[in-house]
Amino acid sequence: MTNISDSNPRIYVACLAAYSNSYLHGAWVDADQDTDQIRDEIAAMLARSPVEGAEEYAIYDYEGFEGVSISEYAGIDTVARMAAFIAEHGALGAGLLEQFSGDMDQTESTLEDCYHGRFASLADYMEELTTESVTIPEALRNYVDWDAMAREAEMGGDLFTIETARGEVHVFSNR
Repeated sequence: MTNISDSNPRIYVACLAAYSNSYLHGAWVDADQDTDQIRDEIAAMLARSPVEGAEEYAIYDYEGFEGVSISEYAGIDTVARMAAFIAEHGALGAGLLEQFSGDMDQTESTLEDCYHGRFASLADYMEELTTESVTIPEALRNYVDWDAMAREAEMGGDLFTIETARGEVHVFSNR
Protein backbone atom coordinates (compact mmCIF):
# COMPACT_ATOMS: atom_id res chain seq x y z
CA MET A 1 0.00 0.00 0.00
CA THR A 2 1.20 3.45 -0.88
CA ASN A 3 0.22 6.53 1.12
CA ILE A 4 0.80 9.81 -0.67
CA SER A 5 -1.21 12.52 1.06
CA ASP A 6 -0.84 15.01 -1.80
CA SER A 7 -2.50 12.75 -4.37
CA ASN A 8 -6.15 12.24 -5.12
CA PRO A 9 -7.56 8.95 -3.85
CA ARG A 10 -7.03 6.26 -6.46
CA ILE A 11 -6.92 2.49 -6.66
CA TYR A 12 -4.89 0.03 -8.70
CA VAL A 13 -7.21 -2.66 -9.99
CA ALA A 14 -5.73 -5.84 -11.44
CA CYS A 15 -7.23 -8.49 -13.68
CA LEU A 16 -7.47 -11.77 -11.75
CA ALA A 17 -7.56 -13.93 -14.89
CA ALA A 18 -4.29 -12.38 -16.05
CA TYR A 19 -2.78 -12.80 -12.58
CA SER A 20 -3.76 -16.48 -12.53
CA ASN A 21 -1.92 -16.88 -15.85
CA SER A 22 1.26 -15.14 -14.58
CA TYR A 23 0.56 -11.75 -16.13
CA LEU A 24 0.40 -8.53 -14.21
CA HIS A 25 -2.32 -6.51 -15.91
CA GLY A 26 -4.17 -3.63 -14.31
CA ALA A 27 -4.74 0.10 -14.22
CA TRP A 28 -4.76 3.03 -11.79
CA VAL A 29 -8.28 4.43 -11.46
CA ASP A 30 -9.27 7.74 -9.86
CA ALA A 31 -11.51 6.71 -6.94
CA ASP A 32 -12.96 10.18 -6.43
CA GLN A 33 -15.47 9.94 -9.25
CA ASP A 34 -18.88 8.50 -9.97
CA THR A 35 -19.13 4.74 -9.37
CA ASP A 36 -20.28 4.16 -12.95
CA GLN A 37 -17.15 5.90 -14.25
CA ILE A 38 -14.98 3.72 -12.00
CA ARG A 39 -16.76 0.58 -13.21
CA ASP A 40 -16.33 1.71 -16.84
CA GLU A 41 -12.58 2.15 -16.32
CA ILE A 42 -12.35 -1.28 -14.70
CA ALA A 43 -14.33 -2.82 -17.57
CA ALA A 44 -11.99 -1.15 -20.07
CA MET A 45 -8.97 -2.55 -18.21
CA LEU A 46 -10.51 -6.04 -18.24
CA ALA A 47 -11.29 -5.71 -21.97
CA ARG A 48 -7.57 -5.05 -22.62
CA SER A 49 -6.54 -8.10 -20.59
CA PRO A 50 -4.09 -10.54 -22.20
CA VAL A 51 -6.53 -13.28 -21.10
CA GLU A 52 -9.66 -13.44 -23.22
CA GLY A 53 -13.00 -13.11 -21.40
CA ALA A 54 -11.54 -11.66 -18.20
CA GLU A 55 -14.27 -10.60 -15.77
CA GLU A 56 -12.86 -10.50 -12.24
CA TYR A 57 -10.61 -7.93 -10.64
CA ALA A 58 -9.14 -7.04 -7.26
CA ILE A 59 -7.75 -3.87 -5.72
CA TYR A 60 -4.00 -4.49 -5.43
CA ASP A 61 -2.87 -1.04 -4.32
CA TYR A 62 -4.19 2.39 -3.44
CA GLU A 63 -2.97 5.87 -2.60
CA GLY A 64 -4.34 9.17 -1.41
CA PHE A 65 -6.59 7.58 1.23
CA GLU A 66 -4.61 9.25 4.07
CA GLY A 67 -3.84 5.96 5.85
CA VAL A 68 -7.32 4.41 5.61
CA SER A 69 -7.11 0.75 4.60
CA ILE A 70 -8.89 -0.45 1.47
CA SER A 71 -9.67 -4.16 1.20
CA GLU A 72 -8.61 -6.09 -1.88
CA TYR A 73 -12.25 -6.89 -2.57
CA ALA A 74 -13.88 -3.68 -1.30
CA GLY A 75 -17.03 -2.70 -3.15
CA ILE A 76 -16.71 0.10 -5.68
CA ASP A 77 -19.61 1.99 -4.08
CA THR A 78 -17.79 1.95 -0.73
CA VAL A 79 -14.43 2.92 -2.25
CA ALA A 80 -15.97 5.83 -4.18
CA ARG A 81 -17.85 7.08 -1.13
CA MET A 82 -14.71 6.92 1.04
CA ALA A 83 -12.61 8.60 -1.65
CA ALA A 84 -15.09 11.46 -2.03
CA PHE A 85 -15.20 11.96 1.74
CA ILE A 86 -11.40 12.00 2.03
CA ALA A 87 -11.06 14.26 -1.01
CA GLU A 88 -13.45 16.72 0.63
CA HIS A 89 -12.22 16.51 4.25
CA GLY A 90 -8.59 15.36 3.94
CA ALA A 91 -6.83 14.07 7.05
CA LEU A 92 -9.87 14.88 9.21
CA GLY A 93 -12.08 12.68 7.03
CA ALA A 94 -9.53 9.88 7.06
CA GLY A 95 -9.16 10.12 10.84
CA LEU A 96 -12.91 9.83 11.29
CA LEU A 97 -13.05 6.85 8.95
CA GLU A 98 -10.38 5.16 11.03
CA GLN A 99 -12.21 6.07 14.26
CA PHE A 100 -15.34 4.30 12.99
CA SER A 101 -13.61 1.42 11.15
CA GLY A 102 -14.74 2.64 7.74
CA ASP A 103 -18.43 2.94 8.66
CA MET A 104 -19.39 5.78 6.32
CA ASP A 105 -22.83 6.41 7.84
CA GLN A 106 -21.39 6.80 11.34
CA THR A 107 -18.50 8.90 10.02
CA GLU A 108 -20.71 11.33 8.11
CA SER A 109 -23.27 11.72 10.89
CA THR A 110 -20.54 12.31 13.48
CA LEU A 111 -18.97 15.06 11.39
CA GLU A 112 -22.36 16.68 10.87
CA ASP A 113 -23.81 16.31 14.37
CA CYS A 114 -20.92 16.03 16.86
CA TYR A 115 -18.15 18.31 15.58
CA HIS A 116 -17.07 21.14 17.91
CA GLY A 117 -14.24 22.62 15.88
CA ARG A 118 -10.47 22.77 15.48
CA PHE A 119 -8.29 23.69 18.45
CA ALA A 120 -4.63 23.61 19.42
CA SER A 121 -5.49 20.99 22.07
CA LEU A 122 -8.42 19.43 23.85
CA ALA A 123 -7.47 21.52 26.89
CA ASP A 124 -7.94 24.67 24.80
CA TYR A 125 -11.41 23.45 23.84
CA MET A 126 -12.25 22.79 27.49
CA GLU A 127 -11.08 26.28 28.45
CA GLU A 128 -13.15 27.92 25.71
CA LEU A 129 -16.23 25.86 26.52
CA THR A 130 -15.95 26.59 30.23
CA THR A 131 -15.25 30.32 29.95
CA GLU A 132 -18.16 30.75 27.53
CA SER A 133 -20.61 29.14 29.93
CA VAL A 134 -19.24 30.04 33.39
CA THR A 135 -17.65 33.18 34.78
CA ILE A 136 -14.42 32.21 36.50
CA PRO A 137 -13.17 34.77 38.99
CA GLU A 138 -9.85 36.23 37.90
CA ALA A 139 -8.22 35.18 41.18
CA LEU A 140 -9.04 31.51 40.41
CA ARG A 141 -8.36 31.46 36.67
CA ASN A 142 -4.71 30.37 37.07
CA TYR A 143 -5.71 27.44 39.27
CA VAL A 144 -8.00 25.74 36.77
CA ASP A 145 -6.35 22.63 35.33
CA TRP A 146 -7.62 22.57 31.73
CA ASP A 147 -5.44 19.55 30.90
CA ALA A 148 -7.03 17.54 33.71
CA MET A 149 -10.49 18.57 32.53
CA ALA A 150 -9.58 17.48 29.00
CA ARG A 151 -8.25 14.09 30.20
CA GLU A 152 -11.39 13.52 32.24
CA ALA A 153 -13.67 14.35 29.31
CA GLU A 154 -11.72 12.04 27.00
CA MET A 155 -11.34 9.18 29.48
CA GLY A 156 -14.97 9.47 30.48
CA GLY A 157 -15.97 9.00 26.86
CA ASP A 158 -17.66 12.38 26.51
CA LEU A 159 -15.24 13.64 23.84
CA PHE A 160 -12.71 12.33 21.37
CA THR A 161 -10.24 14.07 19.09
CA ILE A 162 -8.73 13.58 15.66
CA GLU A 163 -5.25 15.04 15.37
CA THR A 164 -4.56 16.26 11.83
CA ALA A 165 -1.31 18.13 12.43
CA ARG A 166 0.96 19.08 15.28
CA GLY A 167 -0.99 21.50 17.45
CA GLU A 168 -4.22 20.86 15.55
CA VAL A 169 -6.96 18.65 16.97
CA HIS A 170 -10.58 18.39 15.96
CA VAL A 171 -12.96 17.84 18.84
CA PHE A 172 -16.06 15.64 18.71
CA SER A 173 -18.63 14.59 21.28
CA ASN A 174 -19.59 10.95 21.57
CA ARG A 175 -23.24 10.18 21.16
